[in-house]
Amino acid sequence: YTHGWYGTGAYQADDISLIGPGGDATQPPAPPSGLTAGTVTSSSVALTWPAVPGATSYAVYRDGAKVRTVSGTSATVTGLSPATAYAFQVTALNEAGESARSATVTATTTEPSGGGDGGLPAHALVGYLHASFANGSGYTRMADVPDSWDVIDLAFGEPTSVTSGDIRFDRCPVTECPNVESDAEFKAAIKAKQAAGKKVLISIGGQNGQVQLTTAAARDTFVSSVSKIIDEYGLDGLDIDFEGHSLSLNADDTDFRNPKTPVIVNLISALKTLKAKYGDDFVLTMAPETFFVQLGYQYYGTGKWGGQDPRAGAYLPVIHALRDDLTLLHVQDYNSGPIMGLDNQYHSMGGADFHIAMTDMLLTGFPVAGDANNVFPPLRADQVAIGMPATPNAGNGHVPPAEVVKTLDCLTKKTNCGSYATHGTWPALRGLMTWSVNWDRFGGWEFQRTFDGYFG
Repeated sequence: YTHGWYGTGAYQADDISLIGPGGDATQPPAPPSGLTAGTVTSSSVALTWPAVPGATSYAVYRDGAKVRTVSGTSATVTGLSPATAYAFQVTALNEAGESARSATVTATTTEPSGGGDGGLPAHALVGYLHASFANGSGYTRMADVPDSWDVIDLAFGEPTSVTSGDIRFDRCPVTECPNVESDAEFKAAIKAKQAAGKKVLISIGGQNGQVQLTTAAARDTFVSSVSKIIDEYGLDGLDIDFEGHSLSLNADDTDFRNPKTPVIVNLISALKTLKAKYGDDFVLTMAPETFFVQLGYQYYGTGKWGGQDPRAGAYLPVIHALRDDLTLLHVQDYNSGPIMGLDNQYHSMGGADFHIAMTDMLLTGFPVAGDANNVFPPLRADQVAIGMPATPNAGNGHVPPAEVVKTLDCLTKKTNCGSYATHGTWPALRGLMTWSVNWDRFGGWEFQRTFDGYFG
């Protein structure tokens, strides 16, 4: 088992303009005046402004970065971090171009009202535990996972067939894992972890577990079979680790806000049903590959800039539909080909730069397939952890501890940054995810020690 896709080449495309071609208007509109911040929540700010003569649309800027374009004179900026100050401006647009920016209005989001974070600490360490298989890293018993690990993902629950939706969790047999604990010992160790404040989830998918919920029947079977696993082991929630060909977009599915591909629609429905069944304390996490998320900045399936892979950006509608229920998104920043960042430069694995650029995209938001009118909104910082391999054995893209520290310094303090200029500072960044607990033990717990040393 490995985690993630690996590509050798950059995803090249013709230069993509994020602003449409000019028209015949003689001049851009005047800048908007009277920008006002209205309702403020822990994750959103409502903005209004008077109409500008001659304007056909308006661009909204957050902390200097354009986050969306609207046709009316109001917008609600979402995906913000709680108790954080933000600066907003708007511009007016017509066929001749864009106005100067309005005066800046600042607003501070409120403290969260509780719930939604799964009861995690302010900064969390997430790791996958090889529970159903053995490899060169060796088997690690649940009771032997150190207390530093806040979220433990049991890898993996897998389907009986690709399209059945019937998920089974078969623990590693003694023939493969001679030191495997009994079911009773395993369940007791889970309870002990939970009593210590840790979260234990079942992770569905992985490299070999292709899951395609092509029908409503498969969706319903997924819900019932996953519920059975959660109930049997007394788990805290679910991690979606769909890889390979589990998610792809039909050719006519071009709007991430309104997906219509069955495997996407049925997965969203299944996850909403599970969240509703188990309530606010249910922990929902996702571990997509960069191919399915950040690559969506350039390409979205085959519906835009034709001829691309239908899997490009295919996680975006799932993340967006579940953003109010999502505890953590930890994209696999490894086993990845070069990916274009918001600076329109390709970034490759091997150093802090890649992690900084990929995470900045999640926390800033980005136009999908280069369309400035179709922006994927940013996630809250407390919803994001950075996925890294624990050792060079665990996957391509491993970075040494010093690069991990640079990454965290840049994103949480805006210090120790490299060439990539971030669009904000996010001290509430939730933490780190790694593949895997087993590989970190194999490597002398270096990844865990780096996390503990940084966050205390």
